[in-house]
Amino acid sequence: MQDNFKPLIVWLILNGKAEKALERLAKNYKTSTPRLKVGLPKGRRATAFGCYTPKDATISVLNSDVLRNPFVILHEFYHHLRTSVDKKHKGTEKNADKFAIDFIKAYEAAGTSAK
Repeated sequence: MQDNFKPLIVWLILNGKAEKALERLAKNYKTSTPRLKVGLPKGRRATAFGCYTPKDATISVLNSDVLRNPFVILHEFYHHLRTSVDKKHKGTEKNADKFAIDFIKAYEAAGTSAK
Protein backbone atom coordinates (compact mmCIF):
# COMPACT_ATOMS: atom_id res chain seq x y z
CA MET A 1 0.00 0.00 0.00
CA GLN A 2 1.49 3.33 -0.98
CA ASP A 3 2.15 5.93 1.73
CA ASN A 4 -0.54 8.30 0.53
CA PHE A 5 -3.30 5.69 0.12
CA LYS A 6 -5.10 6.32 3.41
CA PRO A 7 -4.87 10.13 3.22
CA LEU A 8 -6.09 10.00 -0.39
CA ILE A 9 -9.13 7.91 0.57
CA VAL A 10 -10.10 10.39 3.29
CA TRP A 11 -9.50 13.33 0.93
CA LEU A 12 -11.75 11.76 -1.71
CA ILE A 13 -14.58 11.28 0.80
CA LEU A 14 -14.24 14.81 2.20
CA ASN A 15 -14.41 16.16 -1.34
CA GLY A 16 -17.64 14.38 -2.29
CA LYS A 17 -16.07 11.43 -4.07
CA ALA A 18 -17.11 8.61 -1.74
CA GLU A 19 -17.89 6.21 -4.61
CA LYS A 20 -14.40 6.68 -6.05
CA ALA A 21 -12.95 6.13 -2.57
CA LEU A 22 -14.94 2.89 -2.21
CA GLU A 23 -13.71 1.70 -5.62
CA ARG A 24 -10.10 2.30 -4.58
CA LEU A 25 -10.64 0.65 -1.20
CA ALA A 26 -12.19 -2.41 -2.84
CA LYS A 27 -9.33 -2.69 -5.33
CA ASN A 28 -6.73 -2.30 -2.58
CA TYR A 29 -8.36 -4.92 -0.32
CA LYS A 30 -9.21 -7.18 -3.28
CA THR A 31 -12.93 -7.27 -2.69
CA SER A 32 -16.06 -6.11 -4.52
CA THR A 33 -17.08 -2.47 -4.45
CA PRO A 34 -20.10 -1.97 -2.20
CA ARG A 35 -23.09 -0.02 -3.44
CA LEU A 36 -23.69 3.35 -1.81
CA LYS A 37 -27.11 4.84 -1.24
CA VAL A 38 -28.66 7.72 0.62
CA GLY A 39 -31.42 6.73 3.04
CA LEU A 40 -31.33 4.10 5.76
CA PRO A 41 -33.23 0.83 5.32
CA LYS A 42 -36.63 0.56 6.96
CA GLY A 43 -36.43 -0.32 10.62
CA ARG A 44 -33.06 1.36 11.15
CA ARG A 45 -32.85 3.93 13.89
CA ALA A 46 -32.68 7.49 12.69
CA THR A 47 -29.86 7.97 15.22
CA ALA A 48 -27.50 5.93 13.01
CA PHE A 49 -25.52 7.81 10.39
CA GLY A 50 -24.93 4.72 8.29
CA CYS A 51 -25.33 0.97 8.07
CA TYR A 52 -24.10 -1.90 5.95
CA THR A 53 -26.43 -4.54 4.50
CA PRO A 54 -24.48 -7.68 3.54
CA LYS A 55 -27.39 -9.20 1.61
CA ASP A 56 -27.02 -6.65 -1.18
CA ALA A 57 -23.54 -5.34 -0.29
CA THR A 58 -24.84 -1.80 0.27
CA ILE A 59 -23.63 0.99 2.48
CA SER A 60 -26.60 3.20 3.35
CA VAL A 61 -26.16 6.65 4.84
CA LEU A 62 -28.67 8.80 6.67
CA ASN A 63 -28.49 11.75 4.27
CA SER A 64 -26.30 13.25 1.56
CA ASP A 65 -24.19 15.17 4.10
CA VAL A 66 -22.93 11.85 5.47
CA LEU A 67 -21.47 10.99 2.05
CA ARG A 68 -18.67 13.41 3.00
CA ASN A 69 -18.07 11.87 6.43
CA PRO A 70 -14.92 9.70 6.23
CA PHE A 71 -15.54 8.07 9.60
CA VAL A 72 -18.97 6.72 8.60
CA ILE A 73 -17.96 5.63 5.08
CA LEU A 74 -14.79 3.88 6.29
CA HIS A 75 -16.56 2.32 9.29
CA GLU A 76 -19.21 0.81 7.03
CA PHE A 77 -16.62 -0.27 4.45
CA TYR A 78 -14.93 -2.26 7.22
CA HIS A 79 -18.19 -4.19 7.71
CA HIS A 80 -18.28 -4.84 3.94
CA LEU A 81 -14.69 -6.05 4.04
CA ARG A 82 -15.36 -8.41 6.95
CA THR A 83 -18.53 -9.88 5.47
CA SER A 84 -16.83 -10.43 2.11
CA VAL A 85 -14.54 -12.84 3.96
CA ASP A 86 -17.25 -14.43 6.12
CA LYS A 87 -20.95 -13.66 5.52
CA LYS A 88 -21.76 -14.16 9.23
CA HIS A 89 -18.91 -12.07 10.58
CA LYS A 90 -19.68 -8.39 10.47
CA GLY A 91 -16.67 -7.36 12.54
CA THR A 92 -16.98 -5.60 15.83
CA GLU A 93 -17.99 -1.98 16.07
CA LYS A 94 -14.74 -1.33 17.93
CA ASN A 95 -12.65 -2.75 15.06
CA ALA A 96 -14.68 -0.81 12.48
CA ASP A 97 -14.03 2.35 14.49
CA LYS A 98 -10.29 1.59 14.66
CA PHE A 99 -10.19 1.00 10.89
CA ALA A 100 -11.82 4.39 10.19
CA ILE A 101 -9.73 6.26 12.76
CA ASP A 102 -6.51 4.81 11.32
CA PHE A 103 -7.33 6.35 7.92
CA ILE A 104 -8.31 9.69 9.45
CA LYS A 105 -5.10 9.86 11.53
CA ALA A 106 -3.03 9.14 8.39
CA TYR A 107 -4.86 11.98 6.62
CA GLU A 108 -4.23 14.38 9.51
CA ALA A 109 -0.55 13.38 9.67
CA ALA A 110 -0.17 13.98 5.93
CA GLY A 111 -1.50 17.52 6.18
CA THR A 112 -2.58 18.92 2.83
CA SER A 113 -0.26 16.73 0.77
CA ALA A 114 -2.88 13.95 0.45
CA LYS A 115 -4.01 15.08 -2.99
